[in-house]
Amino acid sequence: MQLDDHLYAVILAGGSGTRFWPLSRELYPKQMLSFLGPHSLFQETLLRLHGAIPATRTLIVTNVRQAFDLRSQAASIDSGYRFLEEPESKNTAPAIGLAAHALQLQDPEAIMAVMPSDHWVKDRSRFLQLLQGALEPARRGLLVTFGIRPTRPETGFGYVQVEQAAPRGPDRSPAGSPSDRLLPVRRFVEKPDGETARRFLEEGAYYWNSGIFVWKAEVILQEIERYLPQLSRLLAEVRASLGTAAEAAQLTRAYRHMEAISIDYGVMERKADSVVLLEADVGWHDLGSWSALDEVCERDPAGNIASGNLYDLGSRNSILLAGTRLLATVGLEGMVVVDTEDATLVCPKEHSQRVREIAEGLKRQGREEQAIHRTVHRPWGQYTVLEKGEGYKIKRIVVNPGARLSLQLHRRRSEHWVVLSGVARVTIAGRSFELQPHQSSFVPIGTPHRLENPGTIPLQIIEAQIGDYVEEDDIERMDDQYGREVVRPPETPPPLSA
Repeated sequence: MQLDDHLYAVILAGGSGTRFWPLSRELYPKQMLSFLGPHSLFQETLLRLHGAIPATRTLIVTNVRQAFDLRSQAASIDSGYRFLEEPESKNTAPAIGLAAHALQLQDPEAIMAVMPSDHWVKDRSRFLQLLQGALEPARRGLLVTFGIRPTRPETGFGYVQVEQAAPRGPDRSPAGSPSDRLLPVRRFVEKPDGETARRFLEEGAYYWNSGIFVWKAEVILQEIERYLPQLSRLLAEVRASLGTAAEAAQLTRAYRHMEAISIDYGVMERKADSVVLLEADVGWHDLGSWSALDEVCERDPAGNIASGNLYDLGSRNSILLAGTRLLATVGLEGMVVVDTEDATLVCPKEHSQRVREIAEGLKRQGREEQAIHRTVHRPWGQYTVLEKGEGYKIKRIVVNPGARLSLQLHRRRSEHWVVLSGVARVTIAGRSFELQPHQSSFVPIGTPHRLENPGTIPLQIIEAQIGDYVEEDDIERMDDQYGREVVRPPETPPPLSA
């Protein structure tokens, strides 16, 4: 089903990784996880549109620190996806406004289908039909939001109140075509308490806010100018740099002065006369907490969702997710247990919404378990932190066949490499040589260096870092094939070819 040539998908993929901690982290948020099959939620979002909206008309807006992992996941589906990288997360209004400018530069008649990257939609065919049905009202200047009819008094979602709920057919599904079921919106409502959510369910004129919107790029920019003038001015200043070498620097300057604000609060709540809701009967789920997996994942005869290196005795109705080490559980009822290499979560399902409080508290304490996993994936392979202490860090690094790290240096640490398996091509201070298993090399502080795998099997090395600072931001790249920011100090020799 090929949709309109002026319809563009905008995928918001800058999540913070708090609600599914410890499996999700700040730099590896929920959309990168695979809950329901071989693909991540982000990849499922792309596949939902595949064949209907081309990759070249799909714009992915994410945080610069998450972009590399997302680019890798997107490339496994199609190489044509476009990315906009925000220097920092400022909620949805800046992200949507930035995307609208980028699309309008490409196509003045662009219509945007804006959607999160971390939701589950069961009925793809119906979803595409609703996108098609939203085109005509969007062309007329309306702001279309997809609403989900509530099935329970949910306190974890925002709500949208309409003038009157959509009529129902004999099977309780929405009656009529999508264009017949456009409902004028009265207001947007923040996440309610339990009593208010029960009242919303009884009254029937409230829908869950899916965060999916369809509108013309021109129209949403007009509304941002009207209701968020400072944001509009800052976005207009960076417009000319989009798609040029100056884009990153201009965005960094502009984002320093932007208010973090959602499109719901900044625009939609103030523009109710032009907002319409389209009921989306598509098997949607926000997957807002660990307990939400009960509604979408297959359970065993005892009602458990279980995976990994697990040994369980008599647990029921629980979520038991083990990693590589053995997780043993006995007689649990209605519990969530999630084990990773460096952190373990244990909580009753009824308190799973509070997991984000743990992630936020760890961030306030500066705990790296909130931000990254012990094993971190990179475009060239992965590394695992084996041990870390005062003034040192020890990693196991795996470099894929044919891949290479950036040419880089460190100002505050030295590195010692020992090859475990494979062949390493090492460049240090302009001199290149190869290392076999059991051989080693030393990289002094401030010395340009690069590690490559010229072989056909994965290269594994142990890296020992020693210095007064051993964090990942002590990297100055001088050459990088993956598009990461490059800094070329004057005293550094030019990068060598592989």
